[in-house]
Amino acid sequence: MKKKAVPVGIEDFKELIQEGYYYIDKTLLIDEMLMNKSKVTLFTRPRRFGKTLNMSMLRYFFDVKDKEENKKLFENLKIYNSEYMVEQGKYPVIFISLKDLKGNTWEENFMLIKKHIKNLYMEFYDLKDKLNPIFKNDFEKIVMEKEDADWLYALKNLSNYLYEYYGEKAIILIDEYDAPIINA
Repeated sequence: MKKKAVPVGIEDFKELIQEGYYYIDKTLLIDEMLMNKSKVTLFTRPRRFGKTLNMSMLRYFFDVKDKEENKKLFENLKIYNSEYMVEQGKYPVIFISLKDLKGNTWEENFMLIKKHIKNLYMEFYDLKDKLNPIFKNDFEKIVMEKEDADWLYALKNLSNYLYEYYGEKAIILIDEYDAPIINA
């Protein structure tokens, strides 16, 4: 297939690969991350340097959802022949982008973050019925945006629910983590 133009502004790895855009293979970043075995990795690069695209690549590589479909995205890339390819599609992935949280105050941003967390829970709504009844109630409180929901630990709780369901720790990718602070 003939390659399309250089993909300016495309931040979704799947779209970039499936639509046949030029792509500089950065998949060995996955190798490096797995070799280092860090619990936390912070990507500090200037604006417009591909951080979102790299996080999208990580999401499609690790995510247990659509494992076989996602595996095809990596077929002609360097990671495909790596010993770490066995890690592909093995983990639940929580992907958060805070770039659109543009409240003018802390209170507005907190409300937007709560809505964002609710949407994350909705992505994994099928898992709710497999939870312990106590956790099911906590899950439902987030989805219904109840005031007494455990917003402080909502992300940690979702990660724990995913661990209980899949038997693997969740990978949490947070993009534009500083946007709400900068905007408020």
